[in-house]
Amino acid sequence: MAYTEIQTAVEDRIMTITMHRPDRMNAFTGTMMQEMIQAFDEADADDNVRVVIVTGSGNRAFCAGADLGAGGKTFDYEARGAVGAEEVNRDGGGLLTLRIFESKKPVIAAINGAAVGIGATMTCAMDIRLASTSARMGFVFSRRGIVPEAASSWFLPRIVGIQQALEWVYSGRVFDAQEALNGRLVRSLHAPEDLLPAARALAKEIAENTSAVSVALARHMMWRMLGADHPMEAHKVDSRGVQATGKGADAKEGVTSFLEKRPPNFTLSAARDMPAFFPWWEERKFS
Repeated sequence: MAYTEIQTAVEDRIMTITMHRPDRMNAFTGTMMQEMIQAFDEADADDNVRVVIVTGSGNRAFCAGADLGAGGKTFDYEARGAVGAEEVNRDGGGLLTLRIFESKKPVIAAINGAAVGIGATMTCAMDIRLASTSARMGFVFSRRGIVPEAASSWFLPRIVGIQQALEWVYSGRVFDAQEALNGRLVRSLHAPEDLLPAARALAKEIAENTSAVSVALARHMMWRMLGADHPMEAHKVDSRGVQATGKGADAKEGVTSFLEKRPPNFTLSAARDMPAFFPWWEERKFS
């Protein structure tokens, strides 16, 4: 598919999604949201994609937040004619992060520069965040007179803990990459020229050595168990997962390749071969 505000490329079974509005520091728009959601749909449907990397175009910004071109009306949906007085307009950042949450493929953020507002919150739905030493991040909503979005009130405390999350959200200040690392928001820091190679090395380790079905199941098991009220919920899913995957071709190949001391050749598809019990959670709809 041809995109106008993102670019996608697939190499070595890794899809790289690049937010591409360099003249606007990759500021987020409705079009960018729709295109990123479509790219994640494509990644899930493509067996040649095992891992997704998300980054920004250029060296200045990952994503500098929402495009503020509408001025003071930027967040006033009613004034902009998007909704009536009694309607609720769904947050575009949340539509994106909920789609990322549903991904069957691991998602790595390569934060190459400024990541502010939605530029920061979208990464919270991603699995692993690597940052450039020049990156700066900020949950600036209190300084814009609005509230955190993109479901970040759910994601952020689970990543960094409630105290750190509240400090960053209350203050709304922009902080440097070292503080993001100290606060456990990012996994590692890299020189700007080393960031994407480091993200790709991590992605290749996953793509070359693991079962697509195993990784897809593990991703959802871990994310969804963050909201479980008892480890029994995990035990139920673990038991079904081990039984379902244990009789599959990938389990046989995993054991055989280990015993034969050779790289595995997993063949099952995360698009077509997920166990019958997947998805095991109840459908949730916005209302």
